[in-house]
Amino acid sequence: MGRRKIEMKMVKDSGSRQVTFSKRRSGLFKKANELATLCAAQVAIVVFSPGGKPYSFGHPSVEAVAERFLTLNLRSRVSIPRQLVAQPQREAKVERLSRRLNAILNKLQAEMKRGEMLDEGVKAARKRSKFRKPINEINLYELIEMRKAMGQLRERVKQRMSEIEASSSLLLLSKMATKQAES
Repeated sequence: MGRRKIEMKMVKDSGSRQVTFSKRRSGLFKKANELATLCAAQVAIVVFSPGGKPYSFGHPSVEAVAERFLTLNLRSRVSIPRQLVAQPQREAKVERLSRRLNAILNKLQAEMKRGEMLDEGVKAARKRSKFRKPINEINLYELIEMRKAMGQLRERVKQRMSEIEASSSLLLLSKMATKQAES
C-alpha cells in the first residue's frame, strides 16, 4: 500500500488499532534507541497497549532514568491525586493537551523547515558575499563593514536562538502536562 499521511485521530477498529499500536511502538522504540546511541542520551519510554499490556524501553534502563527524573524534579512537580479527577475530565484534559501538543509539533516542524530554508539562504549569501577575500587582503573600510554585518548577524542569531528556546520550552511543558494528565 505504501506510505501515506493519516489523520491524527483514534483508530476505531480494534484490530487495526492493535496493528497500528504495534508498528508505532516498535518505531518509537527504534527512534529512542537511535537518540540514545547518537547523542549518548538517557531515554525511558513506558507504553500501555490498548489491551493494557505494558511495554518499556530504557537506556541504560527505565528504572535508572525514572529514578534520575524523579530525584531531579521531586520539588518542581505538582500532581493531583487520581481520586480527585473524574475519568471523563481526565479524558477531556488529555484530549485538549493532545491537541495542543499536535499544534506545537506542527509549529516546530514549520520552524524546522524555516530553519532549513534559512540555512540554504545563508549558503547562497556566502556565494554572493562581498567578504570573499582573505582577511589579510581586506582594507579598513571593508573591515568596518564586515564588523557591522557580523554584529547584525549575531543579533539575528540571538533572536533565532530565543525563538527556538521558547518553542522547546513550550514543547517540554506540554509533554510534562500530558504526563501529569495521564497519571
